[in-house]
Amino acid sequence: MVEPRHKSFRSPKPDASRLLAFDLMSEVNQNEGYSNLLVPQALSASSLDERDRALVTELVYGTIRMQGKHDWILKQISDRPFSEIDPGIIDVARLGIHQIHEMRVPDHAAVSSTVEVARKRLGESKASFVNAILRSVVRKSKEEWFEPLQQESDPINRLSILYSHPEWIISAYFDLLKNWYEVEQALRVNNEPATPTLVSWPGYSTVEDLVSIGALPTEFSSFGAHWKGNPGALDLVKSRKAGVQDEGSQLVAEIFSKAAQGSSWLDMCAGPGGKAALLSSLARERSISFTANEISNSRAELVRQVVHGSQVLVGDGRDFGKGEIKYDAILIDAPCTGLGALRRRPEVRWRRNLQDLRELTQLQRELISSGVSALNQGGVLGYATCSPHLAETSIQVADLLRTHPELEQISVDPYLPPGLKDANRAGALSLWTHKHGTDAMYLALFRRRSG
Repeated sequence: MVEPRHKSFRSPKPDASRLLAFDLMSEVNQNEGYSNLLVPQALSASSLDERDRALVTELVYGTIRMQGKHDWILKQISDRPFSEIDPGIIDVARLGIHQIHEMRVPDHAAVSSTVEVARKRLGESKASFVNAILRSVVRKSKEEWFEPLQQESDPINRLSILYSHPEWIISAYFDLLKNWYEVEQALRVNNEPATPTLVSWPGYSTVEDLVSIGALPTEFSSFGAHWKGNPGALDLVKSRKAGVQDEGSQLVAEIFSKAAQGSSWLDMCAGPGGKAALLSSLARERSISFTANEISNSRAELVRQVVHGSQVLVGDGRDFGKGEIKYDAILIDAPCTGLGALRRRPEVRWRRNLQDLRELTQLQRELISSGVSALNQGGVLGYATCSPHLAETSIQVADLLRTHPELEQISVDPYLPPGLKDANRAGALSLWTHKHGTDAMYLALFRRRSG
């Protein structure tokens, strides 16, 4: 008589996409990597199909965006202080909660697949802890978890949890927008993925070229087109006849180029090269000498790849004011908090703080002072940030005009495309993602008085 064969239990094999997502999350959160650089590189090197690539993308970007919301739940579940929990456990638990609450993954599949990632990467003991956490999460619905927030009287705290933004950013948005409904709109779009936008470089490609391959023209930029898919696979991009650049960033370069005159332009803080690529193409068409400067060698190399032979310098922008070379137009795309591009760089919201803001505004003032000194009489200065924060925009402009009476502000109004007149904030360009569909870019223009 043959004895019946008993089935042995085997843990499901952790899938490659979730393992990769966890590895990328760890690189971002524990080694301060940048998701917008790491994810495309990892996917290009992988053998994952399109469906799994999309899963990795959402798991990494989505989990980091909603990290504050997920952590709020974790802090209620765990009996350990949050600071004492292993960072790997936190990251893998966040991935699990994101699948349970923000994706259409069945609870049992989200729990089991996440526990297997923990088992593979962290070991059996920590996987058991993750299993206990996630089983506690699924005992209540998402609505039940967040129902207590309806009674929260502090709108900043409530929105901070619901929309997963630090409180200081929400306060900064309210200072600008002045009503909670619009603040909520701004926070909501920061949590939505941005679609790629292509940019045609004059002399090398046209918007018509982009449209001919299926892209849709942008609403405001004269050079842009929206693309659904991987832009890196396009021949125009691979041959460096066109690039990938948010429409707001394109508008900064376009408006600056319309205001700028003379025979020599400088992009003082050019890396990684988006605005420099467009400006160098526009300058070449007008027989204008264009120079790009970048303090980082590696970023300067990226600039060289897209400016088609224009001069690229490696140095500190604050040193231009000490030299004898003067320029007729200078763009200072200053280092900033990046609060206007949170949908593209989700980890920025968790890394920046008020101390960073203080240090960055000081650096911005020093770069502006250098730019003023390097500007010819009658020349145009453009000051740009990818942040709408008052301290980095309107307050900087007021300080600049107070300390540099030789400058006068130029209104951007004559240079705005139709339909963008509401982006004029006290004479400067101030874009918002929830209003204009672009990153929240800022640009103020100035002219150095003659005499």
